[in-house]
Amino acid sequence: MFLQKMMLYFSTACLFCYLVGFNFVLRIMHFMSPSFTKKCILKMGEKITMTQNPKFKYEDWGPTFKSSSLIKTASRHMWLSLGQEAFVGGEAPDSLVVTMEGEKTSICKFLKDGWAFTNNFDISQHRSLEERLSAARIVVQKEPLCPVVVDEMNDVTTIKYGALPERLYVVQAGKVVYKGGMGPWGYSPQEVRLFLEKMK
Repeated sequence: MFLQKMMLYFSTACLFCYLVGFNFVLRIMHFMSPSFTKKCILKMGEKITMTQNPKFKYEDWGPTFKSSSLIKTASRHMWLSLGQEAFVGGEAPDSLVVTMEGEKTSICKFLKDGWAFTNNFDISQHRSLEERLSAARIVVQKEPLCPVVVDEMNDVTTIKYGALPERLYVVQAGKVVYKGGMGPWGYSPQEVRLFLEKMK
């Protein structure tokens, strides 16, 4: 685990440097050629399936790649991700989550069956548990084939699993057997599907 934790610190530092450089280069490109920059961002959007969602137009998400708010939000997420405890081969960390009925329970209670989200929703930053539960009700309306729970407001589960902004895991018998990349670039439901099919 020590080596994995050190790799986490190193990769987070590298990712931060990449993000700042990426943002800087996009700003320069946009100044020189806005249309070419848009073309490049759309090409990147294809890799993360952003362009495949008909509900997302370039104008909704493209300009954020060259904004300072991207750096601010990503930096916060990277900082929190340093608290990760979930590593392949290690125990699946447990923490409290809140059910849709407002009851506090253990995340490990839900790990037996597992779950996956297949759609994105436009939900703003939550300021209270009630707002977070309200946002989760939007997911419940889509009738997912899994239980829906939310993290507490201190985001302890999100931090332990390094799931900022998103990450997929496969947990079997209380052990992490698959840890996906950090979203949006490392987020790959197809990779998880292939992993699960190999487990059969």
